[in-house]
Amino acid sequence: MKHLVMGVFAHVDAGKTTLSEALLYQSGTLRTLGRVDHQNAFLDTDSLERQRGITIFSKEAVLTYGDLRIQLLDTPGHVDFGAEAERTISVLDYAVLVISASDGVQGHTRTLWHLLQRHQIPTFVFVNKMDLVGADKNKVLAELQTVFADGCLDVIDPDFHEQAAMMDEVALSAFLEEGELSQDILTSLVRQRKLFPCVFGAALKLEGVAQLLDLIADYTLAPHYGTEFGAQVYKITRDPQGNRLTHLKVTGGNLVAKQTIVEPEWSEKADQLRLYSGVKFEQLTCADAGMVCAVTGLTQTKAGDGLGAQPVGQSAALEPVLTYHVNLPDGVDPHTALQKLRLLEEQDPQLHLSWNEPKRLIQIQLMGAVQLEVLAHQIQSKFGWEVTFGTGAIVYRETIADTVIGVGHFEPLRHYAEVVVEIAPLPNGSGVVVENRCSENLLSPSWQRLVCYHLRERVHLGVLSGHPLTDVKITLLGGRGHDKHTEGGDFRQATYRAVRQGLMQANSILLEPWYDFTLDVPSQQVGRAMGDVQLMGGKISAPNLVGEEAQFTGSAPVVAMTDYATAVASYTKGLGRLRTQLGGFAPCAQQEQLVAKWAYDPEADLEHTPDSVFCTHGAGFTVKWHQVPDYQHTELDREKEESLQNAPRYTHRTANTGGSFYDNAELQAIFERTYGKGKTGKNGNTNDFRRPMAAVKTAEHVEIKPAQIGEEYLLVDGYNMIFAWDALNKVAQENLDVARKRLMDMMCNYQGVRNCHLILVFDAYKVARNEGEILKYHNIHVVYTKESQTADAYIEKATYDLAKKHHVRVASSDNVEQLIITGHGAIRVSADMFWEELQTAQSQMRQVVDKHNQKNGKLRTVSAAFEKAKGE
Repeated sequence: MKHLVMGVFAHVDAGKTTLSEALLYQSGTLRTLGRVDHQNAFLDTDSLERQRGITIFSKEAVLTYGDLRIQLLDTPGHVDFGAEAERTISVLDYAVLVISASDGVQGHTRTLWHLLQRHQIPTFVFVNKMDLVGADKNKVLAELQTVFADGCLDVIDPDFHEQAAMMDEVALSAFLEEGELSQDILTSLVRQRKLFPCVFGAALKLEGVAQLLDLIADYTLAPHYGTEFGAQVYKITRDPQGNRLTHLKVTGGNLVAKQTIVEPEWSEKADQLRLYSGVKFEQLTCADAGMVCAVTGLTQTKAGDGLGAQPVGQSAALEPVLTYHVNLPDGVDPHTALQKLRLLEEQDPQLHLSWNEPKRLIQIQLMGAVQLEVLAHQIQSKFGWEVTFGTGAIVYRETIADTVIGVGHFEPLRHYAEVVVEIAPLPNGSGVVVENRCSENLLSPSWQRLVCYHLRERVHLGVLSGHPLTDVKITLLGGRGHDKHTEGGDFRQATYRAVRQGLMQANSILLEPWYDFTLDVPSQQVGRAMGDVQLMGGKISAPNLVGEEAQFTGSAPVVAMTDYATAVASYTKGLGRLRTQLGGFAPCAQQEQLVAKWAYDPEADLEHTPDSVFCTHGAGFTVKWHQVPDYQHTELDREKEESLQNAPRYTHRTANTGGSFYDNAELQAIFERTYGKGKTGKNGNTNDFRRPMAAVKTAEHVEIKPAQIGEEYLLVDGYNMIFAWDALNKVAQENLDVARKRLMDMMCNYQGVRNCHLILVFDAYKVARNEGEILKYHNIHVVYTKESQTADAYIEKATYDLAKKHHVRVASSDNVEQLIITGHGAIRVSADMFWEELQTAQSQMRQVVDKHNQKNGKLRTVSAAFEKAKGE
């Protein structure tokens, strides 16, 4: 039996779900024919979909037609949910594009056609609603051939074979010899996207549906797959019980229930394999290549992932153009809310949830007003929150104009990794492409796969304005690891730094989103329409005059067209119509003004540092980004590298208000907790494999800023104290949570004596998707850092901010951190010194309590109580 995965696509209201329902009914899968307007369609399973009468989430159904078995994927038709449709395309063998006979080729239909073309999906066309008054078959067919391709042909046309033969030389030769085309040749033309068979009918009345099924059965081929396991993830959902479902297509070998899937960063067991049809499913013991199934038990997957031998899918072509902030109800903690909203981001990665630290707001990216309404409804139904959204702001991107080499090095004590990448510009709409040209002589294949994984997993920010990077190719050229000292997390840090270091050298370009538009206005308004678009800085075609109406096509910046539909309705007195769709990103005409307004300083962005950490004589030290090539260890083709490094280029730099204070030389104790004990070489030297390096930065190189007079703040590096103090270190070896609790209680006692603002900072940067947390614990504040932010990085930033107005002290024994905070104007306190202060404070508190007890005539002493408090 031939097995195919086929998707159905259309502009909203063209009848896509109705056709899917008809295909299921015609094949015998459904006994009764549901209808969208009756809210009983088989594939509109969500209550909001039935209420609105539109498809919001892609659905799966299975049908059998003779010797053909199809897994049918119904997709959203509204432009606001185009990203969901695009994700589905990645797993298709064939597609059906539905056209409304009364509306013809609409704006979103063009977008869908380009997406199918981009992914090279063979496509059948079903022209629906031919039963409506005014439907003109010849007119629609002519439009399809003009807008889409000459290969859009009516399959019942007597000259079908002759017209199809004109699409290919081999087919033409066969037609001249035989007078017709064989089924194999027609099948090949469809597979090569040279022929797009068109069926004209009415899905609601089942007209043309059987004909479409016959065409699919006759003119399709089942793909060939390899024997090595591979799978393409295209969607993440959750079932009514809350189980996480990874929807994927097996693209090689097979997937067996309970099979362990091993990836560079994780390995997990595929628990259940589910074959869905509507809301129902059957459990499979094995999913063969070519099948789509939903898998439970996988927590690390995301849409677009390639598993096993399957490479990562193409980057998304459809991206949101507006960003909003989420207004939460009173009493809802934003950090807790963000973690819950991540469940929605799993389903739609294009939401791009983020936490805006300066504004203390959750930000989200959306495609339009309908998605905004749907999202608010989802949040209400899932979490019970009545949320609103702020005014939408334009989403910008960055790219580069020249090719650069980036080097990232991460070498704190007992850790080592280095990565060298090339970053090159790509054409508009390419996204971020990752390539590997690294020799196995430089870096083992396992480390290479890990670096490529890190290149793909992160949204890399540009250095011009801090907006996401796009339209570049990042190529792994080389790197170095060490058998004893390298951990996976080391390569993550080196990879991120390599990209940022390369971008710092590039000529960065700010990109803004543009709309492609179609504009219909009365003929007397032609001059007004053309003038408006020119003032927007857009492009507009010559008018196509049809009777009393003129139609334009063109493109313009989104920021200029945001409210133009209202203006068109106004000046045409309701007779005009504007239709837009995202056309991609283009260089921003207002780059200089916007960059100056945002004043983004890439060197002060502590979470995306371009600097590297090197090590010598057992100590880590920071090397500024422009000096990293002088220290790098990886030897490449020096002639090529130097030619790129020395090429003339312009790099935007904002005024430096203090430089970069982030060296990321994590405390040894934190690394031992996170990764385990480091290992040394045979001779006991941790850097015997490194080449000679420059001298370590010393205290006399640091510019000391005077401390400010004001309230006293004390920042304590929690894990540094725990592992530095013997009393707590012993407890930590058995239970780190107990040691942390005891330290918190000791800090409360200390604060009670000193009466300062005490902030205790714990490192939590290895917790995935962790957004950080600040808690009030009795009389102190306890900070758990967010993902990718170490405790010392948090302290450095906080010190820099607080020392401007307050008296700041930092308790830490990290040498590099001490140098940095001293440069900020803070006072450093080593772990040993702070321990002595703590003993003094406890002694003072003991005296106070003793006097209090004596005053009240109590005979007991509090020595035992203090010892207990000290131990707890």
